[in-house]
Amino acid sequence: MYLSQEVNGQVVTIQEIAQQFNVPRNHLIKVVTRLNKLNWISTTRGRTGGLKLGANASQLKLGNILKELENKTSLINCNDPPCALNGRCNLKEILDHGLNKFYEEMNKYTLQSIVDKKTQLAVIELHQRYAIG
Repeated sequence: MYLSQEVNGQVVTIQEIAQQFNVPRNHLIKVVTRLNKLNWISTTRGRTGGLKLGANASQLKLGNILKELENKTSLINCNDPPCALNGRCNLKEILDHGLNKFYEEMNKYTLQSIVDKKTQLAVIELHQRYAIG
């Protein structure tokens, strides 16, 4: 969301995001690396480097983002620890169906959907506040 709004062509740094959202820099580096591999953001190294959104915000579907970042294809694992009812109950099937429906519903929205209007203004304000220092 933060990278969706560019202010005066300024690049966003990991340090800026870490400071704005009170996130540990080391954790953020791992997230940025993953998002870069997914081509959702692009990174430029060096003194004038930074981060930019790598895809159009209207093309990034929220369900796909959540599924990728949460890495959840199932809510429960009947094998670990082994369940006495494994394969003989409907709970896993029903929960998996519900999770898939959740992702389908979230895919009706894009990154653009969640950064319109008030969020857009709030992100721009954060960028400006950081630039002022």
